[in-house]
Amino acid sequence: MLFIIKNKLDQLVRELLFHKYCSFSSLQDIQFNCKRGGITIKFEHLFTAHIEVGRPIEIGDVGIGYRRIIPIIGGNFEGARMRGKVLSGGADYQLIRKDGVTELSAHYTIETDNGVPIYVINRGYRHGSKEIVDKIFRGEDVPHDSYYFKTSPVFEVSNKNYDFLNRMMFIGEGVRKPTKVEVTFYQIL
Repeated sequence: MLFIIKNKLDQLVRELLFHKYCSFSSLQDIQFNCKRGGITIKFEHLFTAHIEVGRPIEIGDVGIGYRRIIPIIGGNFEGARMRGKVLSGGADYQLIRKDGVTELSAHYTIETDNGVPIYVINRGYRHGSKEIVDKIFRGEDVPHDSYYFKTSPVFEVSNKNYDFLNRMMFIGEGVRKPTKVEVTFYQIL
């Protein structure tokens, strides 16, 4: 019960801070403007990826934590500026640290609907209460707001239509499902 109350309080504080310092133009284009202390940071939705994952390969305790590899077997992505598919052959190389934080390091390739391959390196952190983390580890579905899952992706592409990916900063927010991961990527303008 205490966890639920703390979680709701944390959520309320985040929402109040977000509304105090950030505004968004519409849910259709999902562009956020955050201003504090004279600095404005703008975020714009790039795309949302639905990444299908295979059964984890359990390496085990490697001294600094528990290592597992999650195969990426397919999926798709869609946004206003680009859409396409997630190619099989990538993986998320996870290290579950002794403090319960999962360090994510996903390496995979996406391909736009006009055939342009883009290499993705997506690093981040996922953590929550022990109960929630254990459920995620077992592949169970949990409420998306019951844990933290943020990433900082880097893209590599040689096509000039998408070369903005090579020189801009991006952030991601993830949702872990039993057989897939949904990551919403935002470009920092």
